[in-house]
Parts: sequence; C-alpha cells; structure tokens
Amino acid sequence: MGLPDGMKGRVAVQGLVKRFGPVRAVDHVSLEVSSGEFLALLGPSGSGKTTILMSIAGFEFPDDGRILIGGEDVTWSPPNKRNLGMVFQRYTLFPHMSVLENIAFPLKMRGVGRAEREERARAALRTVRLGQMGERMPSQLSGGQQQRVAMARAIVYQPRVLLMDEPLSALDKNLREEMQIEIKHLQREIGITVIFVTHDQTEALTMADRVAVLDHGRLQQIGVPRELYEKPETGFVAGFIGETNFCEGTLQRAAMPGDPVSVTLDNGGRMEAVAAQALSAGERIKVALRPERLRVEPGGTDGMAARVSEAIYAGNATTLLLEADDGQVLRARIPAGAGLHEPRPGEAVRLSWQRADARAFMAGS
Repeated sequence: MGLPDGMKGRVAVQGLVKRFGPVRAVDHVSLEVSSGEFLALLGPSGSGKTTILMSIAGFEFPDDGRILIGGEDVTWSPPNKRNLGMVFQRYTLFPHMSVLENIAFPLKMRGVGRAEREERARAALRTVRLGQMGERMPSQLSGGQQQRVAMARAIVYQPRVLLMDEPLSALDKNLREEMQIEIKHLQREIGITVIFVTHDQTEALTMADRVAVLDHGRLQQIGVPRELYEKPETGFVAGFIGETNFCEGTLQRAAMPGDPVSVTLDNGGRMEAVAAQALSAGERIKVALRPERLRVEPGGTDGMAARVSEAIYAGNATTLLLEADDGQVLRARIPAGAGLHEPRPGEAVRLSWQRADARAFMAGS
C-alpha cells in the first residue's frame, strides 16, 4: 500500500552529527519538514547548512543520527535510491544537448521510453513557463532561463523532495529577486517539498514557509519568517536576520522569557526590554532593537536624548546614525512617505521605543 500524500514528501532529520576531522560541521541537528513545505536552511559560511542538505541527498553520510523521507529511513541509502531532485548553484546543463534533451536526460537514465520521456519533458518545460524553448541550446538562454531548465530537469521524474543549494547566487540582483518569486510560485503550483540552502537572509524570508537558522553546526531557531524577525530567540538570530542595534549592560534582577527587564548599560544609561531567554541577576546582557522600531522625535523631555550624526537617504527610507548623550551609538530608520519628521545632521532629538520591541539576551548567546 502506498504512502498517503501527506507523508510522501515529509523529511525528518533526527540528531544529525557530521564531523570532518576535528570539526563538527553538524552538531546534533533535528528538524522536520512537512510534505509540500518550503524550508530554507539559512546561515553564514561554515554553519553546516550545505552539509545537512548533502546528507539528506545521500552525498554525505552522518556520524550519528537518522534521516527519514516519507517515513522511510534513508540514512545509508545511496542518492539514486532516495528519489530526490537537486538544483545547484551551477546549472550543469549539458551544452551539446538541446533544452528538451537536457530535461529528458534523467528519464533516459531511468530507462523511460523515448515517446514518454519527451512528453514528460515538454510538460515539465511548460510548468517552468519555457514551453517554446525546447529546441534551443543552453548557450542561447539567459541565466534565469537556464535556472528554470535546471528546475524542470529536477522535477521531471516527480521526485519526493526538491533540494536546492544556493541556486540563485550566480544571478544579478534584479533577476535574482524575480526568480525568488518565480520559484516560490512554481513550488506552490507543483506542491513539492523544497529544502533550500542560502546565506542570504532576504532570500530566505522572501521564499520560505519556515526558516532554520544555523551557526557553527547548531540549529539556533526554526520558525516562520515573521517570528524569526520579530521574536528572535538568540542574539545570533537577532543579529543575522535583518539589521539590529545592540546595547550591552548588566541585569539587576533575574527574569524568565517574556518578563519585562531593566538593563543598566555599560555607559550608565538604562534600557527597558523584554527577556528573550531565561536570564540571571548580574549577568552580562545584550539588548537588540530594530532600527525601524526606534522612534525619533524633535525636542521634548521624554525618552533618551541623542544627536543626529548622519542622515542617509535610500529612496524608500532614511537611515539616521545617532549618538545618545550617554555615548551609545544607534541607527533609526524612517520610512519614506510616512509624514514623519526627518531630522538633519547635528539636530538634537529624543529616542523612544516600545518595551516589547527591545529583546534581551545573554551577551554570549
């Protein structure tokens, strides 16, 4: 009896450990991907994201842990027994074959007859909206079109899961942004499970249903994009996802996650925030506050006194570099067209924020 549709593309990584000599590239990572979900593995170079992807694909075997696809333990199965599609940064299209022949090639290797493989290849080509380009050679296509052909080749044999390793990093900015939306639309249309590796936070937030943030082989946090941005659970996630002001100080009273806290800053000032983790009294604390959550108002007596040192206009927003009277350096972002006061360099201002928008972490987290 076959698996129910809700199970076929489900991926479970359980306690995965992978070492390369003395380096633990993946350190007890566990995560689950639902059938039809788009999960991004996000992190800096050396965070373990590609090693996890290669372990799921079967090109690396773990030192510990298990990998299940559709409920089946494939930890030690060779890549060709896992029924997975892969798209790499380099498209690896065969230059001497037409687009249609490139897409049909995996079916040919599986012994599918000529008529059927051509029919399925043309269907895959229509899915990626290149139906009229089957007879062209790869050299006659743009970078974005080649990437779509690579996707068509990866889905033509109806794999359970599509694995993508930095597939857009070779494209220019505008085309890259266009392809992010395109791939997300295709994924929804096909209904396939996608695990996508990227070091680009904007790409991950734009494309994925959920994002797994990794650092030094460890899973820092996994969640929907809004949750990661607005409620980071570690200082690393707060700093890696989006732009953040960090202020350091000491906590006077112990707190549990969600508790209001008052942090005494190193320069003598104070910051009101919310504990993102369990925090101990006297502990070194790092407070994260997004630039767009910092309110900048002229004059008055409420809030933190500061002076504008620089105003950077970027079309959709103006970024202010500010120096508080206590020496703390902060960034604020004022969206264009919101009718908010935009102070000039040298102007004295007052800074305020909602306590819930400032999150307190252990300084070493």
